[in-house]
Amino acid sequence: MGPLALLLAVDFTGGLTGVLIGGGIAVGIMYWIQQSRKALLTREIDQLSAEAKLRAEQVLKTAEVEAKEKLLEMQAEFERQTSETRAELKESEKRILKREDNLDKKIDVLTTKERNLELSDKKLKEREKVLGQREGELEQTFAEQRQELLRISRLSADEARQLCLRRIEQEVEREAGQMVERIITTAKENADEKARQIVIQSIQRYAADHTCEATVSTVDVPSDEMKGRIIGREGRNIRSFERATGVDVIVDDTPGVVIVSCFDPIRREIARLSLERLVKDGRIHPTRIEDLVTEATEEVERKVAEAGKKAALDANVNGLNKKLVEMLGRLHFRTSYGQNVLKHSMEVAFLCQTMADELGLDGALARRCGLLHDIGKAMDHEVEGGHPHIGAEFCKRFNEPPQVINAVAGHHGDVEALYPYTPLVAAADAISAARPGGRRESLDRYIQRLEELEGLAGGFDGVKQAYAIQAGREVRVIVDALKVDDRSSVKLARDIANKIEETMTYPGEVKITVLREIRAVEFAK
Repeated sequence: MGPLALLLAVDFTGGLTGVLIGGGIAVGIMYWIQQSRKALLTREIDQLSAEAKLRAEQVLKTAEVEAKEKLLEMQAEFERQTSETRAELKESEKRILKREDNLDKKIDVLTTKERNLELSDKKLKEREKVLGQREGELEQTFAEQRQELLRISRLSADEARQLCLRRIEQEVEREAGQMVERIITTAKENADEKARQIVIQSIQRYAADHTCEATVSTVDVPSDEMKGRIIGREGRNIRSFERATGVDVIVDDTPGVVIVSCFDPIRREIARLSLERLVKDGRIHPTRIEDLVTEATEEVERKVAEAGKKAALDANVNGLNKKLVEMLGRLHFRTSYGQNVLKHSMEVAFLCQTMADELGLDGALARRCGLLHDIGKAMDHEVEGGHPHIGAEFCKRFNEPPQVINAVAGHHGDVEALYPYTPLVAAADAISAARPGGRRESLDRYIQRLEELEGLAGGFDGVKQAYAIQAGREVRVIVDALKVDDRSSVKLARDIANKIEETMTYPGEVKITVLREIRAVEFAK
């Protein structure tokens, strides 16, 4: 082998050795790296295990704490429910004990009553026995007395029976009369009380104006020069005016006023309207006067018709004859003590309906009676007689129901009341006319009139007390029974009525009621 080959062999062997050594080193390094990674993973696993154990311990502790809290809450709730149940049981026990006590008491009472009933039963049996014995004795005595009476009176059994029956009949008739009188008295008392309630309720339910309007009979003039023009040359204008209207025109020294006077309210209203238009127009002469009077007459007739229709419509009264409606409208211009008669009639109509409804009567018919009750006042200055008679005859001409005719004729007591609507109209008429403010009378004057009535009635000898009631429509006088007897009571009522008529002025009529009674009082000591 040559040197070159040897050198190449040496170099190859040394290179292989270097390669082997380098490979071993690389393997060792890789093994070390793997061991290091394994150790690192082991440490991480241990750390994670420790953390997991720590978390598990924390979760376990938290669960234990929550479980203990839940247990405490459940124990508290259980104790609360237990306390409530115990309280309810105690309350139930108290009620049961109380019921037991009540039952014991009732049992004692029942036992006592049973014992008393037994004693009463025993006494009743003894009494029945005694009564049976006495009944037998009475029958025997009665038979003996009967025989003795027959012997003394010498009457047969039939004659004695007839005599007894007549006596019994007389006693029964007397007792029946007393019973009837008692029933009638009770019925009157109840009827009076019911009537007061109905009247009071009707007054409360109906609201009316405190004052009513009055017709106007004066005309304002701007100056005295206009008064001269109204009179005219030598009184020509005023004579033409009075002849055309049928009124009296009074022109005096009163500044700014001319007075129109007439008993007919329609003619007075026509004259007032005509004179107002003449004063406003300024052209005053006979021809102009006649034209304006004609226009005013037509206007007043329209007003009368409208007032009548409106009244019938407001009062809800249907089927009235045209003449009746016209007469109702004329009442608008008629007053009584300052109270407008048409408004008064409507007020009476509504009050009648209210009271009729309370009594179960026909409210519509009662309203019709009330609306027409004063219709005679629309013509009482044209026809002789009182307004009830005039109104009744006028309603009869137009086939009004008999209830209406009787109410119109009898609302002041002039004729007998044949139907229940007549006293209703009379009561409503008195309420409307007598209430304070219904007529032209101040409250002070109203109170003064009541005081005068009481003072006048109390001034008679034997009078203890006097009271004015029903707005002064009635005076109740209480007298001393020792000074005034029954006969003197009648005379006293008449004397008081006469003195009131002589000394006082009042609307309608005043009823005088004298009360006399004797009261015996004693005390048991």
